[in-house]
Amino acid sequence: MLYIVSTPIGNLEDITLRALRILKEVDYIACEDTRTSWVLLKHFDISKSLISFHSHSGKAKTDKVLDMLKNWKKVALISDAGTPWISDPWYVLVRDTIQAWFEVVPIPWVTAAITALSCSGLPINHFLYLGFLPLKKWRQTLLTRLSEEKKETVVIYESVHRIEKTLSDLETYFWKEHQIVIGRELTKKFEQFIRGSIWEVQEYFCNNPWKLKWEFVILF
Repeated sequence: MLYIVSTPIGNLEDITLRALRILKEVDYIACEDTRTSWVLLKHFDISKSLISFHSHSGKAKTDKVLDMLKNWKKVALISDAGTPWISDPWYVLVRDTIQAWFEVVPIPWVTAAITALSCSGLPINHFLYLGFLPLKKWRQTLLTRLSEEKKETVVIYESVHRIEKTLSDLETYFWKEHQIVIGRELTKKFEQFIRGSIWEVQEYFCNNPWKLKWEFVILF
């Protein structure tokens, strides 16, 4: 049995009782980064064999997990933060597990996108989640289409290395006064929501460059 286990996106108190029980019961835990997951597991006094499983893991790693399932082992799949498969590279593992007729069980909880949406103040009855925008290929095409057709709140993720470029692109394809919301350090001690026009948000980061840390959720 393969469990898809959601973990906290920041604050470790956000983990569910069911997630803790499953992580204690399984035989193996497949994780994005063993060092990051070790911090979480140590905090809750969970000692399990960890398998590194990330975007560069090939067929051999997928086959290894499938072999465990064939031997009646229980495996939990976790990401560094949030719900696995939301902007994570594990589609092939889940697909192959289903095709091999093994049960896949979700242990749901939090994602950064839904967390940000709930406090955004923007319409959330209909939204479009895009994850990280393409770096180069299709980026211009996608932004052009959004500027011409967008009718719902759009949610994207961005890293500290590209946040300024993405804000500049949004200004180009929308307009300076277009209202956006940025969530940073969600669920952590210094959680912050920055609301205003694209121009106002750009000015905020220009005047507060030390706020350009970690990953961001952008809603517009």
